[in-house]
Amino acid sequence: MSSEVKKNPKQFQLNPNWAQLQQKLQFSSKTSRHSKNPQSETPNSILGKRKERPNSDPDDAKPNPLIPTNDDSSLTDVLAMDCEMVGVGQGNKSALGRVTLVNKWGNVIYDEFVRPVERVVDFRTLISGIRPRDLRKAKDFRVAQKKVAEFIKGRILVGHAVHNDLKVLLLTHPKKDLRDTSEYPPFLKDGRSKALRHLAAEVLGVEIQNGEHCPVDDARAAMLLYQKNRKEWEKSVKDQIRLKEKQKKRKQRKKKPKLDSNHPPTAS
Repeated sequence: MSSEVKKNPKQFQLNPNWAQLQQKLQFSSKTSRHSKNPQSETPNSILGKRKERPNSDPDDAKPNPLIPTNDDSSLTDVLAMDCEMVGVGQGNKSALGRVTLVNKWGNVIYDEFVRPVERVVDFRTLISGIRPRDLRKAKDFRVAQKKVAEFIKGRILVGHAVHNDLKVLLLTHPKKDLRDTSEYPPFLKDGRSKALRHLAAEVLGVEIQNGEHCPVDDARAAMLLYQKNRKEWEKSVKDQIRLKEKQKKRKQRKKKPKLDSNHPPTAS
């Protein structure tokens, strides 16, 4: 008996870790065979993980109101102007470096770099956007001045602190024909002017002057601010003119000499 037991070797038992590994390998081979079936691939390839859409579709973005809705570049009864200045003299004196005019639709009527009479010592590029190369073939100041004067004559002129633009152009314009967005009462805050970029953001919902200024955008912003308030604005201008006329008449009446009661007029 003892010899037979020695002749029968003990049955070999797998380590439990090896058994688990074999089961995993068998399972993976089965799944790989199933994955080769084209029918099983079809749903995954069609339905696969959907890409998340951005919150805002570029096509649904709001249009920029500063972009004209037509290409009509004709002269209109209202023009908006904006100028960019450079430094001359000691650098603290401003001179015209670029002038832009747009019509009531925002289309450009005139946009030219201008070479000042005096030598430029500060191009103020960070604000003006003007560089030395821009003035090499720029318009002579007197040429630009004359052209602007012709354009604005007899027309309503819109701008932001437009008196500064007229100053560097060495031009004047009838006060009754000026529409300054820096002085219009509804645009003021505690009696003080707001920057054009603040008005553009609050009223128009657009950002301008983020870095170098663009006189085309600035002129368009001023024009759009005016157009949105044109009816009320023009009414207030007419009311002011009537009030001044009444005050003028009252002063004239007061200046008329009164007849002396002690010396009544004699009959002829």
